[in-house]
Amino acid sequence: MDRPHVVAISGSRRSGSYTRRSLRLALEAAADAGARTDLLDLRELDLPPFDPDAAEPDRVRTLKRRVREADGALLGTPVYHGSYASTLKDALDYCGRDEFRDTTVGLLAVAGGGSYASTLDHLRVVVRTVHGWTVPHQVGIRNAADYFEGEELVDDGLARRVERLGREVAANADVEPAARTEVHAPGER
Repeated sequence: MDRPHVVAISGSRRSGSYTRRSLRLALEAAADAGARTDLLDLRELDLPPFDPDAAEPDRVRTLKRRVREADGALLGTPVYHGSYASTLKDALDYCGRDEFRDTTVGLLAVAGGGSYASTLDHLRVVVRTVHGWTVPHQVGIRNAADYFEGEELVDDGLARRVERLGREVAANADVEPAARTEVHAPGER
C-alpha cells in the first residue's frame, strides 16, 4: 500500500464540537504519517434516522462508499449517558461488514463530564461485530471544555495521545488480519 486512506467519522452535531476538533488533530497526524485523509462530519451529512425498510438516500450511499473506500477509520463521539451519540449510532447502523471488514479503526470519546470508558467499550464491540480491527491505543477526553482554546487542544499530553491515535491508524491500515489465516485444531487438517 503506497498511501493508506484514513477517514474520520465525527458523531457530534454540536457547533464547535470538541470531538470534531480532536478528530481533525488525529487526521493531521495521520496525514503527517503519509495517509490520505477525509473527515466525514455527520452534522453536515445529516443522515436520516436508520430505517431498514426505507430507501437509502444519496447521502447514506455517500457515507457507505467513503467508509468502504478507506483503509482505516477514526470513530469520534461525544459521550451521552455512558455511550456514544445517536448520530454515530445511525451512521454505524447504515454501515456494516461491507464497509468495515478488515478496516483498522481508532476510537475517540469526548466527555463533558468525567466518564468515557463504557463509550469506548461499546464502540469496540460494534467494530468487532462488523469485522473491523481496533488499534489498542484509544483516546478518551473527560471535562473537554477544560482542554480546548478555540480550535486548539491545549493539553500537550492529550494532544500527543490524539496525534498518536491518528498515526497508529495510518501505520496499521495495511495490516493483514490474522483471521485470514486458517486455524486448525491440533491434528486437524
